[in-house]
Amino acid sequence: MNEGQLVIKPPADTDETLKREAEGNGNWGDVEHIGKKLKANPDEPDVRKFPKRKVVLLLAYSGKGYYGMQRNVGSTQFKTIEDELVMALVKAGCIPENHGAEMKKMSFQRCARTDKGVSAAGQVVSLKLWLIDDILDKINSHLPSQIRVLGLKRVTGGFNSKNKCDARTYSYMLPTIAFAPKELDHEDGSYCLDKETLQRVNRLFSCYKGTHNFHNFTSQKGPRDPSARRCIMDMVCEEPFQRQGMEFAVIKVKGQSFMMHQIRKMIGLVIAVVKGYAKESIQERSWGEEKVDIPKAPGLGLVLEKVHFEKYNKRFGDDGVHEPLDWTNEEELIAAFKEEHIYPTIVDTEQEEKSMLSWMKTLGIHDFEATVTEPQGNRDLTQDDDEDGNGSD
Repeated sequence: MNEGQLVIKPPADTDETLKREAEGNGNWGDVEHIGKKLKANPDEPDVRKFPKRKVVLLLAYSGKGYYGMQRNVGSTQFKTIEDELVMALVKAGCIPENHGAEMKKMSFQRCARTDKGVSAAGQVVSLKLWLIDDILDKINSHLPSQIRVLGLKRVTGGFNSKNKCDARTYSYMLPTIAFAPKELDHEDGSYCLDKETLQRVNRLFSCYKGTHNFHNFTSQKGPRDPSARRCIMDMVCEEPFQRQGMEFAVIKVKGQSFMMHQIRKMIGLVIAVVKGYAKESIQERSWGEEKVDIPKAPGLGLVLEKVHFEKYNKRFGDDGVHEPLDWTNEEELIAAFKEEHIYPTIVDTEQEEKSMLSWMKTLGIHDFEATVTEPQGNRDLTQDDDEDGNGSD
């Protein structure tokens, strides 16, 4: 069967019914914070009469208080976004209970992984589930308010949200004092970014555009590792704005894929240059084989904004069976979620914990002139070190 071909199956017979009953008799797993085995709700409809289909879910969440997106089955203390999502899917009757412990049984795949505390406005996950009535309302009824499923679309049977993604767009919200000269650092919130400095910031960000060797912007990758070469399509700092008496700005970056820590180090290096800790020449030097000390900006302001599926949409979006993976109709919901849950969390946390100001004080300990040439052959090139992969940032 071709990937884009839709096959309508006849109603399940007795054997299929028994099979589905067996699917639901597995154990939840040994994740203690998920809770004990979930009991069936007698008021819920019999999910066995609903079709099981491959879909994608549009997910938005504020990452504060969670240890990233990816679920770590067997962990008892590090709660993740996927822990909450999987539990909600089981409680809503979208997946059998044993799929919570073995996510591969529902062909689960996230489009991008996010680090501890990092948020998302347009995360996409693919999986197989039962298409129950009022499915989004029922899933969301079992989720905390800082996590919401905003959309659902049918996809081809072989769809994989990570592999089919052409590009990702992230944003990074930060107080503009990050771009002030180091001698002007203060905490009274009165600093405002001038046009000349903003132009310089964007000139430095534009240097990232194109394909470069970003081995210095991650860990566990040597300079001759082919996977360290990444393509950046665009990177810009937008006009600043005021929030609760402090000026902030949002940086947008679009790339095919990102390695672990790459975006935070790209931003951290530009901040170090603009503040006067490093020379502009360090940016081009970082793409060579030398090992360069690059600071990593805090994770607080990083948000996965959008994932792009242009090639999939071109092939299947207009085939008369599948919808294009475009979330234009959900844009108002996305914007409202950011205003209610993501932006206030970033602003409040920055004002309370001063994570950017504290990090800026560490820039002086970095030696931006020193280089260390690392011997080749001591890298595990098979390790998944991608921001968009299955590791942990």
